[in-house]
Formats: sequence, C-alpha cells, structure tokens
Amino acid sequence: MVCALGAAVCFGTATVLQAVAARAAGSGGGGEAALLLRAVRQWRYLAGLGLDGVGFLLQIAALRSVPIYAVGAALASSLAVTAVVAARLLRVRLSRVEWGAVGVVCAGLAMLGVASGTEGELEGPGALKYVMLAVAVGVLLLGLAGGRLPERWRGPLLGLGAGFGFGVVEVSVRLIDSLAPSELLANPATYALLLGGGAAFLCLTSALQRGSVTTATAAMVIGETVGPALVGVVWLGDRTREGLGWLAVLGFLVAVAGALGLARFGEAPAEEESVGV
Repeated sequence: MVCALGAAVCFGTATVLQAVAARAAGSGGGGEAALLLRAVRQWRYLAGLGLDGVGFLLQIAALRSVPIYAVGAALASSLAVTAVVAARLLRVRLSRVEWGAVGVVCAGLAMLGVASGTEGELEGPGALKYVMLAVAVGVLLLGLAGGRLPERWRGPLLGLGAGFGFGVVEVSVRLIDSLAPSELLANPATYALLLGGGAAFLCLTSALQRGSVTTATAAMVIGETVGPALVGVVWLGDRTREGLGWLAVLGFLVAVAGALGLARFGEAPAEEESVGV
C-alpha cells in the first residue's frame, strides 16, 4: 500500500511539474513539436518524467503485493496530490468543497489500508490474457477514431477508454508470472500491458484536447478503478482482511468519490483559471 501511495504522489506531482514546464515553454512558436523540444530542456519537465518512471515501478511493486482494488483507488488519489501541489506551485485556489474532497480521498484510502488483504493467488481463466489484449486493441481503435466520435460523447468515451487502457495495465501486471525474456515474449499479457498503456495515453491526450477535462477525467477514474477491481475479486482471488469486506467496499467508494470531486485536476489548471474558484 505504501508503494501504491508513493506512485500516486509521483504521478500527481509529475503532472504539475510538467504543466509548469509546458507553460514556461509556450511563449515561442513552431507548433507542438517545438513546444515539446523546449519543454524537455527544462529541469521541471525532466523531473516530471523521472517521477512518472518511479511511479510506474512503484505501481508494479504494489500490484504484486496488494489487491488491484486498493492500488486502483490509490492511483486515482493522484488527483488529490495534483490539487495540493497545484495550490502550492501554481497558486491555484481550491474551494472548500475541493479541500473537503482531498480529505475524503485520504479517509477512503485509510479505510482501504486497514481492510485490504494480500493479493489473490489465482491465475484466472486462461482466456483472461487474451481478453486483456482484445480490450487494449479496442482502446487503441477508440483513440484513433477520437476525432470522428460525436462531439457530445467524445470526451466521456475517450476518458472511459483511457481508464480501460490503464485498467488493462493493472490487470496485465498480475498476469505476468515470469520476467524471463522467452516467457515475456510468449505471454499475451505482455503485449496487452504495452498496448493498453500506449492506447490509454492516446485516448487521454485526445480527450483533453477535444473536450472537458473534468468530464474526461471523471470517466477515466471510473474506468481504471471499477473494472480492474472486479476482475481482481472475481477471477484473481483478491480478498480483504477477515470480517472487513464492508470497510474495503466503503473505503473504495469513498476514495473514488473524492477523486471524482477533483476531476478538474486531470490536467493541471492554468494559473489564470484559478481566479474566482
């Protein structure tokens, strides 16, 4: 659980550092490629990428130790980290409701920490790896078709697709038993993990460019928490501590609800957007 929370801190902080770097690099011309080149020359952007890498390693460690439902809820809490860091570095003013949502996320994670058991030991049905690969392909196709989706549903669908892609990564980590190169190359879960992660970023980027950040992020949080949690409980044997199943369910719902309340921080807000919040 400490690894899961550490991953959330890394991801949440990286979002703000990259936003600060991108904002500082945005004064020149040359299009998106030039903007990226200017951004990667800044230590904040590079630090954000480093934190993303550390966060991913912590996420893998957490998924190998605790149930998927606990890791998913903890990763969704990265929105709370982004909100707090943005309030500090970007001088974004959080409303009382949003500060309350930060507290709600913390309370939910505390309940999950108390109630979570160890990860399940079941391997799941043999077809599960191929199902994850099929879902990853579906998410990729959704991301590629993002510009042609109906405008009204574009943001929610792409956000949900991003959530499913990140969920595929969470489940696939559990379906990889050996890190031997020969077995990794023969395991469909390896390709599901790589394709699911890439497709998720594609969907999320398209969603943030083409619609409401809040709507897309809320859909993503639902997609990356609920589905993987059900897979972990139903097929992979994830359980809670004896007699604390109700507390785990309550903690999961509370943490996700708090994250949804902070969905606008799916993309760190600009400093000028904070006026009047």
